[in-house]
Amino acid sequence: MIKHLFLRLLLPCVLLQSLSLSVAAVVFRAEIDQSRWDTEMSPFICRLSQTIPRFGEAVFHHEAGEPLAFHLLPTHSQQLSGPLLLVAEAAPWQPGRAPQVIGEVRSQSGQVEVPSAQAIQMLAALQKGLLPTFSAGRWFGTPEALSISISSVNFQSAYEDYLACVAQLLPVNYRQVARTAVLFPSAEYRLSDATRERLDLIALYVKTDESVQQIFVDGHSDNVGRRLLNRDLSMRRAEEVTRYLVSLGIDEEMIVTRYHGDRYPVVPNNTAENRTRNRRVTIRLERE
Repeated sequence: MIKHLFLRLLLPCVLLQSLSLSVAAVVFRAEIDQSRWDTEMSPFICRLSQTIPRFGEAVFHHEAGEPLAFHLLPTHSQQLSGPLLLVAEAAPWQPGRAPQVIGEVRSQSGQVEVPSAQAIQMLAALQKGLLPTFSAGRWFGTPEALSISISSVNFQSAYEDYLACVAQLLPVNYRQVARTAVLFPSAEYRLSDATRERLDLIALYVKTDESVQQIFVDGHSDNVGRRLLNRDLSMRRAEEVTRYLVSLGIDEEMIVTRYHGDRYPVVPNNTAENRTRNRRVTIRLERE
């Protein structure tokens, strides 16, 4: 209810600013001759950014294994506080074109992070030549209104490079594969299809990221049965994982294979569910 009331109250002010900029409004926007889009491309991250003169930077940020995000980064964090309305406005050379409300966002610690769904709407607006614009009633705590626009000039060619980058992003990032545990049924050491799929992702990441220098593979068991047999079972599990990683092209010298039997449970072996969690092999990646 409060959100809808805020939008109803603020939207007329934003639309008025888009039609005729008041002398009381502080406006930040790259002019035609200043509008430049920069791209950063790798299998790990795709970044599409624009410097907004006298304000800071607008950044579309797509990390491997994560959804798209957008960040509005002011040079001085005090410039932003509280709620802002995000609207795709018509460019000065598009008179009469209706603006499109994307939604309300909030600044935190002087920065704005726009969720994925709204960031996608911002990209779509830029493709149409519209200007995603953040508006607030106050700037630096003054009575002056604030308007921050992202220019669509020179966007298209940079966006094509960005799309090519996104197409070749890895399906996972380092945080998602640096620590992995794969589970095994009781008394089993063969790899399940799900475990193979997970190991496929780990191997793909390791072969792409040259900073990964070592892989630790540790086999474990629950405490059911004789200790020596459990140690042997944990060894078989660890060796099976190592063997599969090597078959995927991982250098065997990178891998440290260890086995511990039931010595290091992650939870007490006092229920069937807990014993399932303890029958595992952990894979840990170490960078330089």
